[in-house]
Amino acid sequence: MRHIPFIGIPFLWTILAMPAGATTIDFEGFSDSTILTNQYPTVLFSNAIILTSGISLNELDFPPHSGVNVASDNGGFLSMAFSGPITSFSGYFTYAAPLTLMAFDNANTQVASAASLFSANYASSGTGTPNELISLSFLGGIFKVTIEGDPGGSSFTIDDLSYASKTATTPEPATLPLILGGLAALLALKGRGCRIT
Repeated sequence: MRHIPFIGIPFLWTILAMPAGATTIDFEGFSDSTILTNQYPTVLFSNAIILTSGISLNELDFPPHSGVNVASDNGGFLSMAFSGPITSFSGYFTYAAPLTLMAFDNANTQVASAASLFSANYASSGTGTPNELISLSFLGGIFKVTIEGDPGGSSFTIDDLSYASKTATTPEPATLPLILGGLAALLALKGRGCRIT
């Protein structure tokens, strides 16, 4: 009797609910003081500016999470509008004022929020440590994220921003027969006396 491992329902559910790959933006490749708007094809930035270590960024108090560039709030609350729905958003924040992240759906209704752990976490603040990971999610689809620090801006940096696009939880029509065929073959093997565990 042959031993055939049974992958079954957990494997099937993994395939059905497989998320799209996450996108990470590290802000590298821009010159110092670049105003961010539509440089990334799936995100439209408002009130965002690039700061570079050793030029306009005080990297001792506001160290980048990676590389030499970060984005900062410029003249108001930083916001990002996405070209399609996303399900999760995160970034590494160093801040001089408490932060509130808010997510909005396509009707501009707030659907999720998150807040910083401290009132400040820059290196010499004495509270927290720089590059706090703050995230939020909403499976129904996020279309805009706003980050509120100081209303005048220049209150935080963000690095290695990451988001995952919303995907359907059902497979393509052509995929379902393949999955069902595989499960039928496993059940047929079991019916022939093969032990499936």
